[in-house]
Amino acid sequence: MATRSAQPALPPRMEAAFSGLLHKLSASGHQAHKLIGQTNLPRWCRKPLFFFLGYIARADGRVSEQDITFAENLIVALRLSKRQRRKAIRSFQEGKTSESLPPFSGLTLRLSHRIWPVPALKMAICLCHAAQLKGRPLKPRRYRCEDTIDQIGMPVTISEDIFDSYSTQAWGDISEAPSKPVNLEQACALLGVTRRDPIATIKRAYRKKVSECHPDKLAQQQLSAAEHALAKERLLRYQQAWELIRRHH
Repeated sequence: MATRSAQPALPPRMEAAFSGLLHKLSASGHQAHKLIGQTNLPRWCRKPLFFFLGYIARADGRVSEQDITFAENLIVALRLSKRQRRKAIRSFQEGKTSESLPPFSGLTLRLSHRIWPVPALKMAICLCHAAQLKGRPLKPRRYRCEDTIDQIGMPVTISEDIFDSYSTQAWGDISEAPSKPVNLEQACALLGVTRRDPIATIKRAYRKKVSECHPDKLAQQQLSAAEHALAKERLLRYQQAWELIRRHH
């Protein structure tokens, strides 16, 4: 069975831009509208963005309050005028009523992303954020999100990396007693990083995790035998995760 690490690499320029945007997304608390507010988005991206947001919002059959709030947050982040706001709302409504993606929607992004990938990558982050407004996205939202990313000419696999980033740093999936990581994805999730992070960043995350449950630090605290056992188990899992990642790199 193919593994995530076997996926084809992105072109160097796109890879560098994508990694940088993922770091900025993390620094923004995984709030895509904050990322857009800090980095902006070209005007010609606005119509397809709000159309796609409406299209994703209707995946569950009805548009939720979270969908509307996110669209409004993006309107504020983009500092749209009243006239521009009306256009954005109209595009959102058109996407909401569309049963499929028109063939020419997102055409400019599809033609320009190889030369200038940043706008399309920001768009993909916003679309993935919209898909996961209620937590880990279910199939209808995820499929529509992937369709829109494909529509703008971006590799659908980047959605997996974006969702990985939300999973490890925003959704809080890690249980109190993690099992042994058996692949790169599980190891990265355990340390709260993604496979695209530099090895130095992953190493810092590993050391931070280890310091939280190291016996020398726990000796200063009044913990029960069960808590000490859990800390020891977590320490072992962190070490296993780091060894797996280190071997991969």
